[in-house]
Amino acid sequence: MAHARITGTGSAVPDKVLTNSDLEKIVDTTDEWITTRTGIKERRIASEGEFTSTFATKAAERALEMAGVSPGELDLIVVATVTPDFPFPATACLIQNNLKATRAAAFDISAACSGFLYGLSIVNSLIGAGSAAKALVIGAETLTRITDWNDRNSCVLFGDGAGAVVLEALSGDRGILSTHIHSDGSYWELLHQPACGSRNPADIRILEERLPFIKMQGNEVFKLAVRAMEDAANEALAANGMAKSDIDLFISHQANLRIIDAIGKRLKLSGKQVYVNLERYGNTSAASIPIALDEANRTGRVKERDIVLLDSFGGGLTWASALMRW
Repeated sequence: MAHARITGTGSAVPDKVLTNSDLEKIVDTTDEWITTRTGIKERRIASEGEFTSTFATKAAERALEMAGVSPGELDLIVVATVTPDFPFPATACLIQNNLKATRAAAFDISAACSGFLYGLSIVNSLIGAGSAAKALVIGAETLTRITDWNDRNSCVLFGDGAGAVVLEALSGDRGILSTHIHSDGSYWELLHQPACGSRNPADIRILEERLPFIKMQGNEVFKLAVRAMEDAANEALAANGMAKSDIDLFISHQANLRIIDAIGKRLKLSGKQVYVNLERYGNTSAASIPIALDEANRTGRVKERDIVLLDSFGGGLTWASALMRW
């Protein structure tokens, strides 16, 4: 039976760096305050003329190059993002055009920080059903375009970038073993963007009330995130008859170092098993896991036949996990 296997990874981030020291000049904060509470030291910021599709296309090109797959071979392009270039058309369609992937169907999905794993789950199912053989899954964001730079609690968190993977239908026991996706819409107000949809369409009022920007109740999100991500991780292990000790590499959504540390402790993982790059990029939402996965892959942190566990939590609320044999 064919498995969906990742054969190429890629990532791309802006050149512009915004450090904690830079933020000290913008809002009432300090490097110590940010580092202690989040683990973030700097983040990447899109410049004028750079968009979500800019980084998504570059990440996709790098993943395709590693996989040795040409754009014309792709059956599908799925982009996870909450910061698309436009409300429509889908950013995936822009990337399809950029790549000249003329055979590929293309669409976006919106599951916030869990978006990449949602996309992975969808494509894994389509490959398993024989509906696709080669696909791109991309997580890409320009969160700084919807960041409220007057909010000292949230503006320190977010950064921009993209990560991509090529998935192929291949025989053998390597590849995605299972995916698990969940949501609970009763908590939607804890993390959301109030405006620029049909409920609060664009007008002067929404700008005055700062509604186009991310609103987050951080303490409540933290509590729910740790529990949900632990549950999702255990669900993936149980579905495959594996123990926590079988995990070679754990990559969670890079939102907050305290969350990552808390989950690592609950799963009884050592520092060598947990991948962290949060300090350099901040929270890049749907892009965080594929950026980290690409780094781990290119630096040899993940090796053939390693058991890799991916785990995420985001607005919706959504959470998800994926287990694979590399």
